[in-house]
Amino acid sequence: MEPTTDSPPTEPADVQIPWDSPTVRIILLSTLLAPLGVPLISPTLPVVRDTFGVSEPTASLLISAYFVAGIVLSPLIGALADRLGRQMVLVASLVAFGVAGSAVVFASSFTTVLLIRIVQGTASAGVFVATVTIIGDTFEDAQRNAVLGINTAVLSAGAAVFPVVGGVLVAVSWNAPYLLYPLAIPLAVVAWYVLEEPERAGDRATGPERSDGGADSGTVSLDADYVHGMFAAVGTGGVLPMYVATFAAELLLFGSVLTAVPFLLTGSYGLEPAVVGAILMLAEGTSVAVSAANGRFAKRTTNPALVEAGFLCLAVGFAVAWLAGSVLEIGVASAIIGAGIGLVLPSVDAEVSGRVTGRYRAGALSLRNSTTFLGRTLGPIAFAGIAATTGYSSLLFGGAVVALTVAGFVAAGTRWTDDPDRGSLQSA
Repeated sequence: MEPTTDSPPTEPADVQIPWDSPTVRIILLSTLLAPLGVPLISPTLPVVRDTFGVSEPTASLLISAYFVAGIVLSPLIGALADRLGRQMVLVASLVAFGVAGSAVVFASSFTTVLLIRIVQGTASAGVFVATVTIIGDTFEDAQRNAVLGINTAVLSAGAAVFPVVGGVLVAVSWNAPYLLYPLAIPLAVVAWYVLEEPERAGDRATGPERSDGGADSGTVSLDADYVHGMFAAVGTGGVLPMYVATFAAELLLFGSVLTAVPFLLTGSYGLEPAVVGAILMLAEGTSVAVSAANGRFAKRTTNPALVEAGFLCLAVGFAVAWLAGSVLEIGVASAIIGAGIGLVLPSVDAEVSGRVTGRYRAGALSLRNSTTFLGRTLGPIAFAGIAATTGYSSLLFGGAVVALTVAGFVAAGTRWTDDPDRGSLQSA
């Protein structure tokens, strides 16, 4: 365990963020690089379209290819992190992330850029899997929630700021934003020399995946036994709802706030893109604030309860958007949805980390990453397609219904006691 700093009298020590920990600093810096993948690049798509003479759907493949790689390859990356170690995967992923970004600067064709984006997406998945798994290995209980919450807050903050940075850099040239990617390489060097491999022995999670009687060897083989053990771990009553929650949260966020709301604001209210961007930043800002408080919330309730509360926020946000008659009300709805996301995502990671033993933790969290990327990929497609038929009013009402349904599913799926016959686990 990482040493914790002295806490102020108003807050328990076990929810403090150990800012002086090299592990925490490297993890947060690595997470801050993640929004370079999509938020930084999204504003460049029109310029890329014009530069290479491709259509808009073709230019958008720069985003799709990035996510598809993560959906498919995340489980393999997680297995490698369980086999080779978290530090090795993080360092290799950071190097690949930085080198690939540098390569885009010199790419001469759209096909080449697209292939490099697949490599970038794979590397990004490795960064996510390694960072979140290291947090799960290193911290416990409410402090795990606190660090995961700050990690999510850093990710959301980057997602809010990097679109502006990308818009400024692309004014120089279409490939100028990719000059930021090499920042990952010196960070990889620091991580190699400073970051220690977390101790995985003696993990407190129990259940069918602990067929070894509770002892972890620290590494596992990529064989049928590992695959069986990992799926046994994630298939328990308390873990599976977390994957459903992740998929649904990302689907609703990317489908509503990041796709439907911009179209609604420009089509129905005639707002300029800058104003739309400010409303989207409001949602991200709310998510940052709520995520950062996750450790304090975890001291008072359970992770499943926080996930349920998050989906209730999503339901309320969609309902407010459905009934909204002004831009202000749309902004309030977006902020409520952002708060829901801030409750759900770090709580999901904390719950999965606590329920799955260190032997399979990276594999389990890699599946979480696959569901994340899948939700982000399908959300814009689903919402745009449905809105074309039903309009935004019915779509937003449907989003509220979906959020309520998921809240109920999570509540039902996690109300299990520690009964081996039912394959359930208690939260760590």
